[in-house]
Amino acid sequence: MMATVSPALAARPGIGFFERFLSIWVALCILVGITLGYALPGVFASIASMEVAKVNLVVAALIWLMIIPMLLKIDFGSLGSVRQHWKGVAVTLFINWAVKPFSMAALGTVFLGWLFAPLLPAGEIPSYIAGLILLAAAPCTAMVFVWSNLCDGEPNYTLSQVALNDVLMVFLFAPLVALLLGVASVSVPWNTLLLSVILYIVVPVIVAQVIRRALLASGGPAALDRFLKVIGPVSLSALLTTLVLLFGFQGQQILAQPLVIALIAVPILIQVYFNAGLAYWLSRRFGVAWCVAAPAALIGASNFFELAVAAAISLFGLKSGAALATVVGVLVEVPVMLSVVAIVKRTRTWYEASSAGR
Repeated sequence: MMATVSPALAARPGIGFFERFLSIWVALCILVGITLGYALPGVFASIASMEVAKVNLVVAALIWLMIIPMLLKIDFGSLGSVRQHWKGVAVTLFINWAVKPFSMAALGTVFLGWLFAPLLPAGEIPSYIAGLILLAAAPCTAMVFVWSNLCDGEPNYTLSQVALNDVLMVFLFAPLVALLLGVASVSVPWNTLLLSVILYIVVPVIVAQVIRRALLASGGPAALDRFLKVIGPVSLSALLTTLVLLFGFQGQQILAQPLVIALIAVPILIQVYFNAGLAYWLSRRFGVAWCVAAPAALIGASNFFELAVAAAISLFGLKSGAALATVVGVLVEVPVMLSVVAIVKRTRTWYEASSAGR
């Protein structure tokens, strides 16, 4: 079964204005959130109290607005095309599920739990490591389309790989997170973890696919593309609003420990370049075409940070170090991934020459 690529994907659009400067918007959210947190503490306290079964209702609504528009881009019918690019798919699956979560747990433990421990608040270190684990255990979905387009990646491979990752997340995210949190000696609230999977993976996938099918049935791919253009800014706005809330609650800790964000970013940076490089090298070793190897490196390196933020808030709370760690992932994601795009594009001649000589 051939994958169907929407006109928007086939046109290979560049990264949008808001996505290109996402790190700047996140930095502004830090300033706005901290300022509002000090100016309106009562408002933030009221928002924090709006919980049911440890799920904050305001943040849950914002997170659904973040995730569902991204999942609308996924065509699960494209899974049939996995066979066409099975080597590239195998490389990315290996990185996403067998390497990245475990290497992040190791890097978090080494850097935050040991090297940087004297510079961090001792009571928050396990929570920071938990946030990094949540970040690494969620493979990227929608933003992968942007990275793949920027490096002229094979669209059918990208589509099928992302669809497969979304299916696997339903079954693997919870047990993998529970395993690694247990290894990191972080208490695992299983009920909350399973609830997070249902709320932030299962339900959004179902809702998105219902909307997608309705749009395709009524107006075809053109109707879906028009709807995606309209709802796209809603997703980004919800993300930025969530960040304002997070930093509103984290403001005092950040001002007291301004070095924390930079220190948390170190293992994230190492993780991205390590996984991208490993995926790229493995693709070359197995003779994968560059147009598949490039997005394979990007899919292997990037994270579904919206899900990570949601899970961290649900599991540990709005004011937790875990929530802060996942937000740092958002802060560094765009500039770091753009640098990976530049690297794979500049090394294309080397990659293809090396592959031809094998």
